[in-house]
Amino acid sequence: MMDKEQKYIDVTGQIKAVTEGEENLIARMATMSCLLSEAFEDFFWTGFYMVDGEELVVGPYQGSLGCLRIAFGRGVCGTAAATGQTQLVDNVHDFPGHIACDSRSLSEIVVPVFDQDKDLIAVLDVDSESEATFDEIDKQYLEQIVGQVFARCTISPN
Repeated sequence: MMDKEQKYIDVTGQIKAVTEGEENLIARMATMSCLLSEAFEDFFWTGFYMVDGEELVVGPYQGSLGCLRIAFGRGVCGTAAATGQTQLVDNVHDFPGHIACDSRSLSEIVVPVFDQDKDLIAVLDVDSESEATFDEIDKQYLEQIVGQVFARCTISPN
């Protein structure tokens, strides 16, 4: 069985290869959501919430129904958007103001997505049905992947 770090190394290469040269933001997000979801069996919900004014609107994802809109500062995704910092949560029920889009979600990691001008354009949200699924390895690699795929982005979502 492949360890978590090796899975990240493999999926990072796949994401980079498939998104290289792709200028459409939605295509990049959809592809990344799919490849991450397929690589990790514990990823229950994997996708993006895109910035729309002072709130996040659901974007491309893999998983059950997601919340349609989340205000900045509300829940794990809104906190990541408001602070610009990755949120790593072992038990979402212990997170103040957690939004239960799907009650099966127990742990979560949310990574802010910035474009080349360092403007927040989205957050990557990954949920698990198990507690304490995510750790510093997930944080390191997800931040790295997001940086590689979106840091040179100057394109609009449309």
